[in-house]
Amino acid sequence: MQGALEDFFRALRAADVKVSPVEAIDAHLTVAKVGFSDRELFKDALCATLAKTADEVVRFDATFDTFFARDQVSFTPPPPSGQDGGDPMDGLPPEAAESDLARMLLEGDAASIAQAMEEAAERAQVSQIRLSTQRSRLTRRLLEEMGLAQIEAIINAARKLEGGGDAADRLEAGKRKLAEEAQRYVARQHELYASGSGKMLREEMLARKALNAEGGIDPVDQAMMQALVKKMAKRLADRYSRRRNRAKRGHMDIRRTLRKSMPYGGMPFEVIWKTEKIDKPSIVCICDVSKSVAAAAQFLLTFLYSLNEVVDRMEAYAFSGRLISVNNILDDEHVDGAIFEVLKRIGFQQTDYGKSLEDFCENHLDHVDRHTTVIFLGDGRSNYADPRLDLMATIQKRARSVIWLNPEPESYWSQGDSVMYRYERFCHVAKTCNTLGQLERIIEDVLRTYVPH
Repeated sequence: MQGALEDFFRALRAADVKVSPVEAIDAHLTVAKVGFSDRELFKDALCATLAKTADEVVRFDATFDTFFARDQVSFTPPPPSGQDGGDPMDGLPPEAAESDLARMLLEGDAASIAQAMEEAAERAQVSQIRLSTQRSRLTRRLLEEMGLAQIEAIINAARKLEGGGDAADRLEAGKRKLAEEAQRYVARQHELYASGSGKMLREEMLARKALNAEGGIDPVDQAMMQALVKKMAKRLADRYSRRRNRAKRGHMDIRRTLRKSMPYGGMPFEVIWKTEKIDKPSIVCICDVSKSVAAAAQFLLTFLYSLNEVVDRMEAYAFSGRLISVNNILDDEHVDGAIFEVLKRIGFQQTDYGKSLEDFCENHLDHVDRHTTVIFLGDGRSNYADPRLDLMATIQKRARSVIWLNPEPESYWSQGDSVMYRYERFCHVAKTCNTLGQLERIIEDVLRTYVPH
């Protein structure tokens, strides 16, 4: 049963129910206590051990019912013509006597066929299915492990015998029924172990999809990418929160602990821990929402606003010609439709980075201090206007760090009207960022700088 439980844990992981090695050990110990005789007790005990949220309970129930269910296999082949009650193997060549599968099919022994299919599936490693395109190949492999080649040889030999056509037809019908059952079995394994693999593959592709106007993001991908951004943000929030909680505890302060223990003859009755102040990230985000980078800006803002548990303060600004604060827009519109509302107000203007920096420094510079990370998102193309490098220098001096995310490759940073190569010297980090995967890695680097090591 240990192997079956391990397969069940894999099915749970495929259904997005996280099962750690420690939880798997706890589940094995639980099963050893409650046993398998009472199905409901067995299910409830595993659920209490492995499912940690209400959503996971729902997914656990569905996976359990699918994994431990066995479809009824029914084989009712017609009896041999004119010999009711006779041996169903009559009319077959002598070598058919060596085939247990042939007798099962002709007798309609459903229980034996189901058991043989389970054993053959283990040999064929059907549970390793990952993609829907593997279903046909694994079905064929399952049938071959059950002895399909021998059945086909028996059918061919029976058709060459005088009077063997009826037996061959009955065995052929049993073979077709067996193939249908094998297809159902493999489909159920796909549902258990690979139903989410297609979605995961699609998410991996979307994480690498370029976020630019030329790339073209259709509405279906847009919705999936929004969900993917929120999932990435939650993953980072969980990871950062764990690090932050560990850092709060710190390490033992040996000198202070020894001083405290002196009245007790050196016995450390009171342990003193080192304390470190940990700042929550404070982020100022300045986004170019001109047509070429609007998509990247939308996902960046979605990402940052999804980090509510981690980010202490987030100020968002957008510009194309002039710069405005978009915090209220994001709050009112929720981030999904905020970009479209921003475009109504300041979109379709001639991009002017220098004027936007001037607006920011005149009206919002007091939001930048030594705890603040300033994130710019833009291609640095200012239509040959004054880039106001003096204002970039001012922001750099006040901020904890300045990060610039540019959707264009670095080879473009000095071409045409791009002044990115001039802004780069005032940035602590300047990187190409035109996919969700790159965005996640860069934001993780930002969060890591706030965690003491």
